[in-house]
Amino acid sequence: MLVIAVIVALEATALLVAAIWYGSQLLTGAPVLSFWGAVFTLGLLLAFSAWLYAVSTFLFRGYRWPRAGALVAQLFTLTIGFPTMSGGYPLAGLAMLVPAVLGIILLFDKRVIAFASRAGGAPPAL
Repeated sequence: MLVIAVIVALEATALLVAAIWYGSQLLTGAPVLSFWGAVFTLGLLLAFSAWLYAVSTFLFRGYRWPRAGALVAQLFTLTIGFPTMSGGYPLAGLAMLVPAVLGIILLFDKRVIAFASRAGGAPPAL
């Protein structure tokens, strides 16, 4: 569970860094087609980063519900990673694909499922 939580936290950090870079480009006057569209994109990057930090935190705590959120995030990452890799950026694509595939595999590991489904004296699994 720790490995999955770290993968998701690193993805959230990457999105936060991308949002900071994107915001700095907006502030320096980089040309955009639609200023409000760019602000909306920045808001989405920040919101998705915050959501992934929450998913990572609650995965680490052993809750059940973040597994679905982590799976969706990994599938989105795969959706972006394949075109990135085949579009001429193989290192960036692999940097997205390898953690996403590892995360998906680990999300279905029986130890992770057991940890996220604890009952009794353990913290509640939601």
